[in-house]
Amino acid sequence: MSDLSDYRKSYEKSALLEGQLPTDPINLFHRWFCESEDFGGVDEVNAMTVSTVGLDGFPKSRVVLLKKYDENGFIFYTNYDSEKGKAIIANPKVCLSFFWPGMERQVIIKGIATKTTEAVSDAYFHSRPKGSQIGALVSPQSDVIPDRAFLENRLQHLEADFEHTEVPRPAHWGGFLVTPISVEFWQGRANRLHDRMRYTAQDLDWILERLGS
Repeated sequence: MSDLSDYRKSYEKSALLEGQLPTDPINLFHRWFCESEDFGGVDEVNAMTVSTVGLDGFPKSRVVLLKKYDENGFIFYTNYDSEKGKAIIANPKVCLSFFWPGMERQVIIKGIATKTTEAVSDAYFHSRPKGSQIGALVSPQSDVIPDRAFLENRLQHLEADFEHTEVPRPAHWGGFLVTPISVEFWQGRANRLHDRMRYTAQDLDWILERLGS
């Protein structure tokens, strides 16, 4: 067993002050995203943790890649028949979180997930490398499979089938748009007195509040 009680880090790189914040969270998210990308040190700055409540009643979190964000919300793509997809369809209340350690920042987004349109899913699917397109057909995501060879054999057969033709987007694969109802920005500060600012959607506006650290 390892005792981690002596792990310490002093957060002193930036601050999050009310007078410097935009009126909506998407603008601030865009600023932080770009600053984290420019800072470097993170292989995939668009990696985020998606948390859902499963059909078994337990919460579950996993890392996926954000593929688009704008004033409407945050989009990622997945297999709708996966454990994650089924959980979201049954309970569309989800949480997204980003952690950018180099900037000592975290963003936590609570929102409602809905399927993107078929046109949006089609457009992204066909922008992917052909190997990734075929991969969406190969694996019965979250199902128990006998071994690795099962996947590799299916991949070989499908590569042959689609060698000279376009890969159709499977109906079970597509995007989710998460429309935020709250977005919390966490900036590490010295002495554990961190800055926490939360935007909460209210009608067509956003309410901004500071939270205790």
